[in-house]
Amino acid sequence: MGKWDIWFLHASTFFFFLGMAVVNPLISPLAMTLGADPFVVGMIAAIASIVALVSKPLGGVLGDRGLRFQMMALGSFFGALAGGLYVVSILTDNLMIFAIGRAVHGFGMALFFPSSLSSAIDLAPEGRIGETLGWRGMMFSFGNLMGPAIGGFVADLLGFQAAFLLTVLLSITAIGFVLLAYSKVKGRAELRHHERHEKPQYRALLKPFFVAASLALFFMAVAYGGMSTFLPALYKSIDLGTSVFGLYASVMGGTSLLTRVLGGKEADRRGPLPVATVGLSGVLIAYILLALYTEPPWAYASAAILGAGFGLAVPSLQMMALANLPKRIRTFGSSVYTMFFDLGYLTGPIVLGYVAQLKGYTAVFPLLPIIMALSLLIAQLPRLLKDGKNSTGG
Repeated sequence: MGKWDIWFLHASTFFFFLGMAVVNPLISPLAMTLGADPFVVGMIAAIASIVALVSKPLGGVLGDRGLRFQMMALGSFFGALAGGLYVVSILTDNLMIFAIGRAVHGFGMALFFPSSLSSAIDLAPEGRIGETLGWRGMMFSFGNLMGPAIGGFVADLLGFQAAFLLTVLLSITAIGFVLLAYSKVKGRAELRHHERHEKPQYRALLKPFFVAASLALFFMAVAYGGMSTFLPALYKSIDLGTSVFGLYASVMGGTSLLTRVLGGKEADRRGPLPVATVGLSGVLIAYILLALYTEPPWAYASAAILGAGFGLAVPSLQMMALANLPKRIRTFGSSVYTMFFDLGYLTGPIVLGYVAQLKGYTAVFPLLPIIMALSLLIAQLPRLLKDGKNSTGG
């Protein structure tokens, strides 16, 4: 890249999501320590995602009014505030304060994420949008990969309070990088007078390239939410222990990191749809393997292919959905697009949980390839409707 504004933006993404991921392995244990029963534990774990889902349109609209960097800084501030509320919940032994902290963290994510994604596209060097999204995705994935291990280690060594204070520190660091990025692009980041009064063209969100990418992401998230919920449950039910899925997730995360930038670069060269097709096909193949071999060591082959497929599919679908949107609505489009992931990730465990309740955990995994086949087919919608220019990013 060679542009400091882009790298400051990537750094803010890394530290914001690292701050969120540090908390993830601590949510259920702390909720239980504060007296929550299993149902309440589940509700508290879901609060951040639910608040983020319903709040993202607000973050998108405000971002499109020339406040993208302000939204990222404010989202990071709410991340730090959430960390402070977690500490207070421990000091006061108050479950309600902890739940409020989770809601605040979710609201912070709703403000940060859409503006971060749309700003990466706006600041990308000409002809390198996919590559920029690939690097951004790597920062996001790297933060989510490192965070749980760091959070668990700090909590074991120094206690919950130290881990949550680390969240505060990481969120403040994210604010610093947002401000550094803004200082580099201040003139370009602010809307011109005519852009402020330009009527948003929300009808562009009905274009085949946006609809197809969003629905493909939804079904991919349904399958992923089901896999990440019920594969560890299956392993626990057959006494394989939690470390087995931990290794599965690590293999998946590692191969995803390896292919994110490659996927973005290839999307720049070939257009996003061909690369998204290869990535989604890889995810489909991975789920077929997982349905055939759910237990290690062969299950780890599916983890490697799954991560590689995600690495190719995610930046190319982002580029397909957002690169050709009018700049005036791109942040709102980013919020809507990422809401499809949130909806899918919440829907998968519910729908597939009903299947698991009726037929057992093993019945879930043969359904994952079917769901991914829908994702792959829907992604081809622009090609079928001859929306060639937008589907290829040209």
